[in-house]
Amino acid sequence: METVEMNSVSLKRPHSEDDVANADEIKRQKISEKSKTGNDSGQSIETVTEQPDKSLLEDTKNEIIPNEESEEQEDEELEDSDEDGDPESFADMMKHGLTESDVGITKFVSSHKGFSGILKERYSDFVVHEIGKDGRVSHLDDFSVPVDNEDPSEETFTVLSDEDKQRLEELQLLKNKETSVAIEVIDDTKEKRTVIHQAVKSLFPGLETKTEDRDGKKYIIAYHAAGKKALANPRKHSWPKSRGSYCHFVLYKENKDTMDAINVLSKFLRVKPNIFSYMGTKDKRAITVQEIAVLRITAQRLAHLNKCLMNFKLGNFSYKNHPLKLGELQGNHFTVVLRNITGTDDQIEQAMHSLREIGFINYYGMQRFGTTAVPTYQIGRAILQNNWNEVMDLILKPRPGAEKGYLVKCREEWAKTKDPAAALKKLPVKRCVEGQLLRGLLKYGMKNIISAFGIIPRNNRLMYIHSYQSYVWNNMVSKRIEEYGLRAVPGDLTLKGATAVHIEEGDADNYTIHDVVMPLPGFDVIYPKHKIGEAYKEMLVADNLDINNMRHKIRDYSLSGAYRKIIIRPQNVSWEVVAYDDPRIPLFTTDLDKLEGKPLPVLPTDGKFRALKMEFSLPPSTYATMAIREVLKMDTSIKNQTQLNTTWLR
Repeated sequence: METVEMNSVSLKRPHSEDDVANADEIKRQKISEKSKTGNDSGQSIETVTEQPDKSLLEDTKNEIIPNEESEEQEDEELEDSDEDGDPESFADMMKHGLTESDVGITKFVSSHKGFSGILKERYSDFVVHEIGKDGRVSHLDDFSVPVDNEDPSEETFTVLSDEDKQRLEELQLLKNKETSVAIEVIDDTKEKRTVIHQAVKSLFPGLETKTEDRDGKKYIIAYHAAGKKALANPRKHSWPKSRGSYCHFVLYKENKDTMDAINVLSKFLRVKPNIFSYMGTKDKRAITVQEIAVLRITAQRLAHLNKCLMNFKLGNFSYKNHPLKLGELQGNHFTVVLRNITGTDDQIEQAMHSLREIGFINYYGMQRFGTTAVPTYQIGRAILQNNWNEVMDLILKPRPGAEKGYLVKCREEWAKTKDPAAALKKLPVKRCVEGQLLRGLLKYGMKNIISAFGIIPRNNRLMYIHSYQSYVWNNMVSKRIEEYGLRAVPGDLTLKGATAVHIEEGDADNYTIHDVVMPLPGFDVIYPKHKIGEAYKEMLVADNLDINNMRHKIRDYSLSGAYRKIIIRPQNVSWEVVAYDDPRIPLFTTDLDKLEGKPLPVLPTDGKFRALKMEFSLPPSTYATMAIREVLKMDTSIKNQTQLNTTWLR
């Protein structure tokens, strides 16, 4: 086995007939690796379950940025309306972005010659199925609802008018001064009144009902049972004791990230998002299938959403007595199509055999570091240095590159006036990191940046320092492979259970490169005993940090560290090369296709283009694009791809 230096491979796209017609596809082609800001809360080309530090698992499960609902809707509209530009201008802006070498990604483990292919020409070319802790792969294959005599009738969902629902929602969310809502019972019967009672209580948790006579007419009166607290916690006595408190279901989603999906579900169900739990966040630019659990919402109510939600399907319902916990999964199974490949059959065979037998370097992918001229690891480094003016400056100062117009205006105002209120007025989207920091500065003042920064949700703040850890790890692993190759050597680290130990002299032959781990810097890890141990210290010294003192004055920013395998060998690897003529047609069937009875696509035996369809399973905290990078031998950064992709094959 030998290591190979990085070479960029030209990545070109064919001109597709639906380029103009399908704006979302164009956007996805141009911005296939857009970084997330908060768990990983945005768009990227890989699906990841990140757990770099135990501290990240606390309080990150369902962190929602608090905002007024109207503000959220306005933010979403602005975000959706301001992402596109023509390919040339976007490529020009991305000249200021990061490349793989900027974040330490420089090595390959395989010796085959690289070839080009189109990664995620359509978001449906990237499909992710979650693997649960029991090893079961999540699939959506059943829309049926568990039979339960306690469930309300189907009429429950239609008996209330849209106007009634609007008034009840405003009452439930305490949006007006009304203390109750009266619903006149038309065609009064006891059965009709019972259905209305059930509808209000099941669709609007926290509301109670009673029947009143007014002027000879029957009214159902809805009112708050227990004030604001009732909103998040549906009434305990309304849930049968024999039924598990949590409804587990499989969520199939297209082109939507996990938190966005949960926010949509919570709005339709009129509940708070924190009653949902899940094992891992999944990416936006993909079709993903994962398990979700929700507290005291019936399968019947959830199944009803299938009639009104776009790009979502819910199924495989069951009741259990426990929620899901972040990180409690074995990993994810990927089905990936690389279109318009140029490699020969021999090249493809060599690449895929190497991926199956050797694996790939377990680098943190590009989405970990942001897409703009200010990488997230630089902000993380400033936090660790306790340099809060630098943190503020890096987040708010003007920066070259791809950004929305209102952010550019906000930054310009900040540079000119250093006035949080004035800069905030330029920012219609208030829930972005910049808006949150400006609100914090407005509240606490310019001399209390630490408190102002603390307004940003904890998970988003931790993202910056974990990005710095990842930056150090990538650079050190590249140095380790350059220095010692793909074999275990004395001084390397390996895990005995959860404890890291050094490989001693004379013992190295008992280990392979797949046993070797490297530390993310922190106060609770040890370092290799060879040259790379010193390299860690030198890198941190250059960044004005002390590797022997990774505790921070603020507990949240103290890094305990962790260990990460340097080579990952994917499981369940398979592949095939298929021919096709039309770049718009899917090259395999999804779970939803199968449920809807759609036939397999008919593909020509000798088409104009060739595609590589591959499947593989990865453990949590590994990046699928780093596996794909090893196959294609190309730079996966948005900067490199965008510049290459502005050349079109006609």
